[in-house]
Amino acid sequence: MPHTPKPVALITGATRGIGLAVARELGRRGHRVFICARTPETVTTTINQLRTEGHEADGTTADVRSHTSVTTLITTTLQRFGPINVLVNNAGRSGGGITADTDDELWYDVIDTNLNSVFLVTRETLKHGGITQTHHGRIINIASTAGKQGVLLGAPYTASKHGVVGFTKALGKELAPTGITVNAVCPGYVETPQATLVHEGWAQAFHTTQDHIRQQFESRIPLGRYTTPEEVASLVGYLTTPTAASITAQALNVCGGLGTP
Repeated sequence: MPHTPKPVALITGATRGIGLAVARELGRRGHRVFICARTPETVTTTINQLRTEGHEADGTTADVRSHTSVTTLITTTLQRFGPINVLVNNAGRSGGGITADTDDELWYDVIDTNLNSVFLVTRETLKHGGITQTHHGRIINIASTAGKQGVLLGAPYTASKHGVVGFTKALGKELAPTGITVNAVCPGYVETPQATLVHEGWAQAFHTTQDHIRQQFESRIPLGRYTTPEEVASLVGYLTTPTAASITAQALNVCGGLGTP
């Protein structure tokens, strides 16, 4: 029988946190994982780490805010691994503060990083990434519970994640006849380096300690604890399976009961 190559998963922002957990999860599920981030050293270190763990992994540097960089990313993925079966748009950043004091640079960079990048990478994957020719394509966008509800002192982040959820639902309906599914995974508070930045920002805004801010956050979560990156990644992994073929145009929470439906 002819050899069937392992499916290819492209994961943006995959050198730490949720992205790295997703790379490991999809690697365990038999995918060849191609990762990207902006820092060459962290990309190389992460690739070597994934390979040491037994995953078939490769990657490159990319700035997903840049059309030129995204084009190169998709071309490089195809050259090294072949057509993309699964796209996970994970790259993102936090950002907020008092809206009246928010400068243009912060606002535009949050929107570019969290929302415009999802459009750019997805469009290039659909046009040139080969996903439309694969057996069952999957596009999974890492959004947030902030994509469904407002976050205090987080207007840029909230706006960007609402945009990701809306884009996901529209594209999911558009691509449904092709068999490609499009879904958003919406984490709540997750144990990641980004969470530490959020704690720092809130502690500064309210003149208190990061520990106090964390306690306040945890008190709002019905489960009483932060979600782990691995718990988020497990939902991503399920959405890539054949039995998830009827789930599309959805925004699914992984948040310990924190978020709204």
